Amino acid sequence: MGIDPGTNIMGYGVLRVAGARPELVAMGIIDLRKVDDPYLKLKRIQERVLGIIESYLPDEMAIEAPFFGKNVQSMLKLGRAQGVAIAVALSRDIPITEYAPLKIKMAITGNGQASKEQVADMLQRMLHFNKAEMPTFMDATDALGAAYCHFLQMGRPVVDKAYHGWKDFVAKNRDKVRGI
Repeated sequence: MGIDPGTNIMGYGVLRVAGARPELVAMGIIDLRKVDDPYLKLKRIQERVLGIIESYLPDEMAIEAPFFGKNVQSMLKLGRAQGVAIAVALSRDIPITEYAPLKIKMAITGNGQASKEQVADMLQRMLHFNKAEMPTFMDATDALGAAYCHFLQMGRPVVDKAYHGWKDFVAKNRDKVRGI
């Protein structure tokens, strides 16, 4: 399971590993934009993350580490949201691994500066889900990216073709990529 922490939109993604191949089980968001009270947001995060864990029973959780911003208050709020998600997983004895956004992007696209859209496109192609299933909010694919990065880091290689970044993927899949 992957989590992209947020105080307005929190993303989640769930993978199932069958043999050496990951498959998409679920991805979505926890929408907190209508909750004004910051403490009620934390409560909602706790309830929803627990619900997702109880629904899918993940073995592990990968969570995106907050990047360091200039706004200290925003960082504190984000850290609280991340902490609640971590605490919920730990309360169910689920091991946690934290990944920096750069590491996630690098693992998926080969480029640590890749855009959210590039990460989402690579995940869509690697996990073979329809463009129609692409979520409106990239927070869901960011969370899925954390889960996929964890899958790769745990030494469970995908049996498909190996790609060394976005350009390599495009070169090997010209028939699947438009506008190149």
